[in-house]
Amino acid sequence: MNIVARHIVEEEVNRKRFQEFGVGLFPQLTTKSALKKAIKRNQILINHRPATTAHYVEKGDVIELLEIEKPKGKTYILDLKVLYEDDYLAVILKPAGISVSGNKFATIANALEQNLKSSTQIDATAPHPVHRLDYPTSGLLAIGKTRQTRQLLHEMFEHKEVMKIYHAVCVRRFMMKEGVITEPLDEKEAVTRYKVIQSEISEKFEALNLVELSPETGRTHQLRRHLLHLGNPIMGDQKYYIEGFKHQGYGLYLHATQLRFYHPITTQQIIVKSELPKKFKRLFNPI
Repeated sequence: MNIVARHIVEEEVNRKRFQEFGVGLFPQLTTKSALKKAIKRNQILINHRPATTAHYVEKGDVIELLEIEKPKGKTYILDLKVLYEDDYLAVILKPAGISVSGNKFATIANALEQNLKSSTQIDATAPHPVHRLDYPTSGLLAIGKTRQTRQLLHEMFEHKEVMKIYHAVCVRRFMMKEGVITEPLDEKEAVTRYKVIQSEISEKFEALNLVELSPETGRTHQLRRHLLHLGNPIMGDQKYYIEGFKHQGYGLYLHATQLRFYHPITTQQIIVKSELPKKFKRLFNPI
């Protein structure tokens, strides 16, 4: 393993064990738990020998942090567009018609390692999605590259600290051009804000509408179910539709277009945007 960080003890240390001295010594070791795990994996050397929690730190000790070795998993060959990436996280563009993760081999999770750079952090893991998009939905998907980042991002999504914007093509005329849908789903609170951006008359569907959607909760199939409840289901939905307005071909017209959040490690504001798919643009001229 490669050395990623080094510290030389330059002052006298009064009978202090490494399990206390080492916490916070490197940015990757901010807790006792992280330090103990790194010691157990022999990722820390003291004077070129594996560290122990019982070691008493002395002036002149050379403490080195080694790069984590990640086991190789199965890789699904799929080129993914990466819109943002650093040492902790990434945001990729998920194609429609593929699962984010699960028991299948052909998933986004199994295609990430070949598309993203390896993290150099001590708690680096195989990159993994931290939220979900439905199988037929395309758009922005956030990826965690370290254990800490994955956990923090997951909590941010759970606590509604990530702003998500979607765009959909919905059928039939809207009663109101913007509003808030609060219909409970699965006996739980569910809130979706919507705004009709553009409408075109349609002989088959009464109207086709480009709609901006902002979910404030994250219930299963929330956007698709809420738009059906409103009477304006998303075009191409094979599960939530109104008889006589079902559309076959070209898949579901739902795309995650924006993610906005504060980086869980650096606290920098991250804003990632995606263009609408071509199949959207063909329906509205111009967008």
